[in-house]
Amino acid sequence: MSALNHNGLWWTLAGIGAVAVAKAFLTKKRTIDFHDKTVVITGGSRGLGLELARHFAQEGANVAICARDQDELNRAQADLRMRGSDVFTYACDITDKDQVADFIRAVDQVLGPVDVLVNNAGTIIVSPLEHATESDFREAMETNFWSAFNMVNAVLPRMRERKAGRIVNITSFGGKIAVPHLAPYSVSKFAFVGYSEGLRSELLKDGIFVTTICPGLIRTGSPRNAIFKGQNEKEYSVFKISDSIPFFTIASDDCAREIVDACRTGEAERIITLPAKIGSAIHGFAPGFITDTLGWANEFLPEPGGIGEQRTFGKDSETPLSESILTRLTDKAAVANNEMGE
Repeated sequence: MSALNHNGLWWTLAGIGAVAVAKAFLTKKRTIDFHDKTVVITGGSRGLGLELARHFAQEGANVAICARDQDELNRAQADLRMRGSDVFTYACDITDKDQVADFIRAVDQVLGPVDVLVNNAGTIIVSPLEHATESDFREAMETNFWSAFNMVNAVLPRMRERKAGRIVNITSFGGKIAVPHLAPYSVSKFAFVGYSEGLRSELLKDGIFVTTICPGLIRTGSPRNAIFKGQNEKEYSVFKISDSIPFFTIASDDCAREIVDACRTGEAERIITLPAKIGSAIHGFAPGFITDTLGWANEFLPEPGGIGEQRTFGKDSETPLSESILTRLTDKAAVANNEMGE
């Protein structure tokens, strides 16, 4: 090896080492302890939100959760108390900014100013494009995007005053790649990803770290509470079976642990599950390949028909196939994560 090549290799290795040291230093500097921190989680009464409440409570945080359904909140509170933790619960519709303001004022009075906001609440509408209405798109935007917008605006003034805060936006792999039969959902999640990344860039100067979470399929048990249109029984079976495949999906407990870890170190973004990481990486340099591949996959999804533009929940679309051994993991998660109702 010539002296020139040797020097080049040395400088390359030195540069890599310097980058690694700098990254480790920044990570350590940004790492926080959640003990006695006030953590607000939207949609915290069931599913991933409830798992996150469990994890933050275990970290010693003072946790506040909100949801629309008071009965769900009561069951979530009982679950957490049984595990040795307690939470502040508040029933509200976070698409209504006045109700959001009331919620954050109540949290401030009971627990103190919000240190960590986790925007987790959301809705899923599964439908072929032929049956997806303007109302579906508007509802998805209200619940998946504007509710988070309302929450951020409610907590930002106090975070800016203190020059400290964490905001975790749980978006989706569907906010990176548009998935067939999930058009309203993907549109709202794409908007959410863009908003979250923009917040990150503009709030760093205020000491506020915004983390964008893009999970793939999570076994939370939520398919039974998703909305289905068209051939709803077939749509539900496909969705629920896909949500139950080992290694292709992630357990809600493991996903929550990754989210808490990303928040702790103030990461800019974390994509969760290997398929989501691979898909996002390929889409980054070959978007046409991914969209055309999904177009091919769409040929195998249920055709329009059935109940058409009418809506029904997954729990009302069960069939022997959707209740078979193929969906055992999702059914187990539904019981564990307060997705079953009464």
